[in-house]
Amino acid sequence: MTCNPNWNEIKKNQLLPGKSPQDRPDLITRIFRSKFEEFKKDIVDRGVLGKVYSYSYVIEYQKRGLPHVHMLVIFENNDKLCTPDHYDSIVRAEIPLQTEEPNLHKAVFHHMIHGPCGSINHNCLCMVSGKCKKKFPKPFVEYTSRGNDSYHVYRRREGGQVSILNNDDVFIDNGWVVPYKPWLLLKYDCHNVELCGWINCVKYMHKGPDRVALELRSRQNCAEIEQYVDERWICVPEALWRIYSFEFSRMYPLVIRLQLHTPNQHLIYFDCQQHVSDLLADDENSKTMLTEFFKMNCDPDLICAK
Repeated sequence: MTCNPNWNEIKKNQLLPGKSPQDRPDLITRIFRSKFEEFKKDIVDRGVLGKVYSYSYVIEYQKRGLPHVHMLVIFENNDKLCTPDHYDSIVRAEIPLQTEEPNLHKAVFHHMIHGPCGSINHNCLCMVSGKCKKKFPKPFVEYTSRGNDSYHVYRRREGGQVSILNNDDVFIDNGWVVPYKPWLLLKYDCHNVELCGWINCVKYMHKGPDRVALELRSRQNCAEIEQYVDERWICVPEALWRIYSFEFSRMYPLVIRLQLHTPNQHLIYFDCQQHVSDLLADDENSKTMLTEFFKMNCDPDLICAK
């Protein structure tokens, strides 16, 4: 979910005359957070995609400073997506007909069209060595299937081309559509959804913050390694996110790392003024998170309650 600087809450209701959204990073930060909180309620509490078993999300920032979130959702067994029909009920990757779904047609054209790049636009940011690094346009397929990597191959039926940007010389088709969930796209005016089937998506979510490499130059001769600096890149909206003390990530259920140790060889923290005999006589010092976890799992009543 990526912040849309053209949201009505930003552009029409709060900006002063002559101002643009980039002039109010505080407004962008707070409105994005409020919309994401509503989004979490839809996904987790209301189960608009299915009953959620666990989830994890990380807040990140684009190079231009707009906040966005990567959220991984795992459904309960009865709601897991197992067939192409299940995939198609969640995600679409085709241009809807304007005569049947005019609002969705407009939203897809505004948010969910990649590029276009390639022969249409060689200067697009996604172009590397003359090819699109996102592999657009996608090939036409009649049925959705699981791909060989982390992403699925979505149904993209071959159909008539549609002009874009009021330019009769530029036409696109279903091969240029980024996957989306219609209901979420219409409600949040910014959203797209992917189906993931491999652990790679977790690594992608937790890849760490943006960084920038600096080289400090001076007139004097200095060691090249000493002049190199690797620093965090923090944009203004991220700084405001920290000032407002908003959460950057969350995982449910929470995973806690337990310190492993051999019997009676765990660490004990104590005041240096305490006597050794008092420390040994204190039963609390014999307990650790690991041993208490084992003890809890030996109690049938606690296991049933869990």
